[in-house]
Amino acid sequence: MAEPEHSDQPLLQTPLHAAHVALGARMVPFAGYDMPVQYPTGILTEHTWTREHAGLFDVSHMGQAFLVAEDKSHETVAKALEALIPADVLSLKPNQQRYSQLMAEDGGILDDLMVTRVGAPGHEGWLYLVVNASMKAADYAHIQARLPKGVTLAPKDDLALMALQGPSAQSVLAKLAPDVAELPFMMSADVQIDGIACHVSRSGYTGEDGFEISCRADDAARLWDRLLSDPEVKPIGLGARDSLRLEAGLCLYGHDIDAATSPIEAGLIWSIQKRRREEGGFPGASRIQREIKDGPARVRVGIRPEGRAPAREGATIITPDGREVGIVTSGGFGPTVNAPVAMGYVSKDVSALGTDLHLVVRGKPLPAKVAAMPFAPHRYKR
Repeated sequence: MAEPEHSDQPLLQTPLHAAHVALGARMVPFAGYDMPVQYPTGILTEHTWTREHAGLFDVSHMGQAFLVAEDKSHETVAKALEALIPADVLSLKPNQQRYSQLMAEDGGILDDLMVTRVGAPGHEGWLYLVVNASMKAADYAHIQARLPKGVTLAPKDDLALMALQGPSAQSVLAKLAPDVAELPFMMSADVQIDGIACHVSRSGYTGEDGFEISCRADDAARLWDRLLSDPEVKPIGLGARDSLRLEAGLCLYGHDIDAATSPIEAGLIWSIQKRRREEGGFPGASRIQREIKDGPARVRVGIRPEGRAPAREGATIITPDGREVGIVTSGGFGPTVNAPVAMGYVSKDVSALGTDLHLVVRGKPLPAKVAAMPFAPHRYKR
């Protein structure tokens, strides 16, 4: 997670801000919003609760928008988005979701995002996008400037978004909306939860099974309280969100991926479907195709420091003989593995599993090894 930021701009608040304050959350500036970093029980307890029960996260700071084709054709809107991202949008089934990246011309990543083909009848030419909070203004401007005639972007600032994550998430939500129990991973549905109209996707950012739930901002506090009324559910802040996603080996934009990073370097080739790898037709395609063919010069790897001292973002990675080979992009203590974990970029020649490295922490080289990710196993419902 980024360090709390300092700005003269007044902080924005999500529709759940008052609920966090009432729960005793410690609030910090994050992506221009006043957000809960932890609740009174602390990050370690919140992390463990999510792995063992169900954690509820406020992610309403994220950007939600619809991409709409005037001719109501999925093909029209899909082709418009495929000109900006490397995912196969054309083949999306109604209510299916994909992870992708907004690409720069040189093959760097401007942001990562989720794309869902809307399944509601009469909305065949709609795509639902979720982008990162820190990048949403830039993303919206970038997309709008590059859309063909007849396709428009409609940001939805009147929506809230929350995530229910953990092994108990399905049983908790199915009590209120039974249909979600059968929802496959990376699929979505429009459901009523306690009388509240919601768009629910089976996805999330923790490595656990779970759901992301979009609703009207006016309904958010009631839905939040309803979910928290289940004894299996506790509120979780940004601190545990970060440690959970790190253990799951998931990239955080602005840290593990950015405008200088390609999806291939980042190990995200799985998010570029075969047709797009072969055909290209998106910004940076020549670099992507070259790196697929020849391999990138550097790659994102998992790292397990020896001992108990965590290595943080920015730590230099060197070989045992002192050659500088990379940098840590995310690091900290992994409560589930009860040990420090990290990820970063290293030269390809030192990227094999088990390779000995040193991480320079406070000027001192600490021994570490290249390790498999995720550090904690994914438990998505396949």
